[in-house]
Amino acid sequence: QVQLVESGGGLVQAGGSLRLSCAASGRAFSLYAMGWFRQAPGKAREFVAAISWGGGTTYYADSVKGRFTISRDNAKNTLYLQMNSLKPEDTAVYYCAADRTPSRRYGPSRSDDEYTYWGQGTQVTVSS
Repeated sequence: QVQLVESGGGLVQAGGSLRLSCAASGRAFSLYAMGWFRQAPGKAREFVAAISWGGGTTYYADSVKGRFTISRDNAKNTLYLQMNSLKPEDTAVYYCAADRTPSRRYGPSRSDDEYTYWGQGTQVTVSS
């Protein structure tokens, strides 16, 4: 069992930056691939970024590539999402998620269906 708690959301102007953090409980954090997803009002939840258990493989949605960076510190049981050059269309609730499936440890999934544990979300609002 892993519990995830996101933080770092807030209100920022377009072009600004935020860094989201996701603190995980439990010793198994380093064994899981991790992902960030977001959900805007009236829209389906969408993939943002994912990272392998050791951090060597990362994937990004095309909409955030070059602006967002996912990283992890397994010693601190923490996942990060550095968001730069934010746009109003990045406004959403951001969720971190953990995938406990060993076969996907090295190649994280872009599908939310394959993530087992979820945080409660943190709101990011980007004003124009």
